[in-house]
Amino acid sequence: MNDSRKGIQAHFNVFLRGAGHHAAAWKHPASIPQEDLDLGYYANIARIAERGLFDALFTADNYSGLGRRLEPYTLLSALAGLTKHVGLIATVSTTYNDPYHVARKFASLDHISKGRAAWNIVTGHSASDAANFGRPDHPDVRQRYARGREFVKVTKQLWDSWEEDALVYDRESGTAVDTGKVQEIGFKGEYYSIQGPLNIPRPPQGYPVLVQAGSSEGGRELAAESADVIFTAQQTLGAAQEFYADVKSRLSRYGRMPDQLLIMPGLSPIVADTEAEARDIEDEFNALLDPKAALRRLSGYFTVDLTEYPLDAPVPVDKAKPYGSITTGITSRQEVVVDAARRDRMTLRQFVARSAAGHGHVSFTGSVLQTADFIEKWLRSDGADGFNILPHIYYSGFETFVDKVIPELQNRGLFRTAYEGRTLRENLGLARPDNGHKAAWALRRQTENLQPLQA
Repeated sequence: MNDSRKGIQAHFNVFLRGAGHHAAAWKHPASIPQEDLDLGYYANIARIAERGLFDALFTADNYSGLGRRLEPYTLLSALAGLTKHVGLIATVSTTYNDPYHVARKFASLDHISKGRAAWNIVTGHSASDAANFGRPDHPDVRQRYARGREFVKVTKQLWDSWEEDALVYDRESGTAVDTGKVQEIGFKGEYYSIQGPLNIPRPPQGYPVLVQAGSSEGGRELAAESADVIFTAQQTLGAAQEFYADVKSRLSRYGRMPDQLLIMPGLSPIVADTEAEARDIEDEFNALLDPKAALRRLSGYFTVDLTEYPLDAPVPVDKAKPYGSITTGITSRQEVVVDAARRDRMTLRQFVARSAAGHGHVSFTGSVLQTADFIEKWLRSDGADGFNILPHIYYSGFETFVDKVIPELQNRGLFRTAYEGRTLRENLGLARPDNGHKAAWALRRQTENLQPLQA
């Protein structure tokens, strides 16, 4: 283990997902699947998260299919009024949105929550999304990331179009806004041409916390350039260490330090007081699975139909599609899932069970102490700065983690006993970014008679 990591403090987000993250969670008698469109349901999860001093709630999103997901801005804005500390991470695609809308909505969420907003930057992974936006096709991964990088750049410039002290509310002069401190950005790039300025002041955090999800080459580079947090999927400590070292090493080319980016893999834990009890819970959930449906879904990573093979046959890893050949969907997930099957020599039955537990993220089943050991090892071995927790079922799976694993980590000095600050950036130990336009504006004021915008 790396001795320099002795003073590390873990960070945790909880990933909101219907009845839970196990594929059979909604079938379990303890779940409440009909409440996945109910605000009170998510408010209860948020309260558990705050009880456990979690950094943030994490929401996924897409624009097609039958996912029954509430729209993230709407859900998190409502939860902002029902919580005080926990951060609010909304997934928003750069492929099917415009920078001005995204900049305005996240600035609004950051103001509403008093500095707890975060944007999970994705480029979109479903080809079905294109048809819902009148697009002829879904862009390939290279084009999506090129567009995404420019999208983030212009969005940050829009947030910077207001100086910090632009709002003056001077009753004597009748001036509410110092319009000389609100400027057009005049952005012209390959994909976007945007005048600005934004019509809402700079967010309380400067920028909402920027999260990037994914492990592809394009995702790694986007994270190194712009992200504060990266949400990734590795199933072994070795793979996590390789990813951790690679992404952290890229930061210097953008003038950034390693501690300016937190790496948080997904972790799906099934926890009980003893390992035997945890295994019984795992078996109970796996017995509810529909293997044929799972294999149909997993067949997308292969050149054959997995449902035609016996469940106890080995996973035909030699029939996997070449890595990099899948340019739609979560392109980095295929390698993670297939490599796990190859490494552990899984049968199809085992493949279904493993995929059901964490849908590509690492899963762990064990006692409270074993779970804490697992987390500590990854933290101290440069495998992670924290985890996105994917409870197998709400509420009980999450409550067990909060009420039993969190106190054990606190006893080991690995987790906070109180929130450090008011904003999500403060709780994550991230600096508030300076306004990128500030120096340019000061220079312009010195060299020309700057004419303010009309109020």
